[in-house]
Amino acid sequence: MSSRILVVDDDTSNSELARKILCASGYDVLLAYDGQQAINMAVDTLPDLILMDLSLPGIDGWEAVQQIRTKVARPIPILALTAHAMQGDREQALAAGCTEYLAKPYKPVELRDKVSGLLPE
Repeated sequence: MSSRILVVDDDTSNSELARKILCASGYDVLLAYDGQQAINMAVDTLPDLILMDLSLPGIDGWEAVQQIRTKVARPIPILALTAHAMQGDREQALAAGCTEYLAKPYKPVELRDKVSGLLPE
């Protein structure tokens, strides 16, 4: 059974790019477009990994990560996938509860490497 990955991004071109890369690698991909939808889907579907944009409308990615961490019983790795690429942003994302960080724009191989490193064999 392939791993299920929840991709959260309010920009449909970004989410479609990630979906295409991940589907081509054999993953089952779910899409969410805002923080509340991400929280609900994480609770309902228990994905194996979440790719979280941090700049979302309504509940932003920072808050969504914190709510997912409190509402989901098992730990789900969360990859911050964000245009926040200034010095200190990676550390801030990790402190907020993300497992790993990848700045946009990224190369497909970078995304695949991060994802494979976060999923169990």
